[in-house]
Amino acid sequence: MNPGLPVLDQNLSDAWILVVEDNVPNFVLLARLLAAMGIRNCEWKTSGWQVVQYADTLPRIDLILMDLRLPYEDGYQALLKLRSSPRLVNTPIVAMTAEASESQMLKARRAGFNGFLGKPLDPDRFPEQIRRILNGEPVWEWR
Repeated sequence: MNPGLPVLDQNLSDAWILVVEDNVPNFVLLARLLAAMGIRNCEWKTSGWQVVQYADTLPRIDLILMDLRLPYEDGYQALLKLRSSPRLVNTPIVAMTAEASESQMLKARRAGFNGFLGKPLDPDRFPEQIRRILNGEPVWEWR
């Protein structure tokens, strides 16, 4: 969990990010982009199933990047479980999807996500989007 200060007020390399993504190439891209930003703690879960239990094994989580189309339980079902955990209730959770549209973004906002990123991710914009999110700014971008 974020201990109170925005991550940018701390060392960015200390940020803990959990990526929930079932597509290996998409995760590899995310991990490389985050590593290029200096983020060393990037964890990975391939489905929403048992994501809360997995998250509870981590020392802290500053951000969860959640694909919406996941096997077993989709991103919306996983979001409900994450929000029911006292430890994760305030953790920023950003929806990601290849089915990006304004209506999908609005659905994610109504469901309780803290942001939205459309896929394919833009490698030129991604670092700034993540910095903004880690600094407490909402990012709602579907294009």
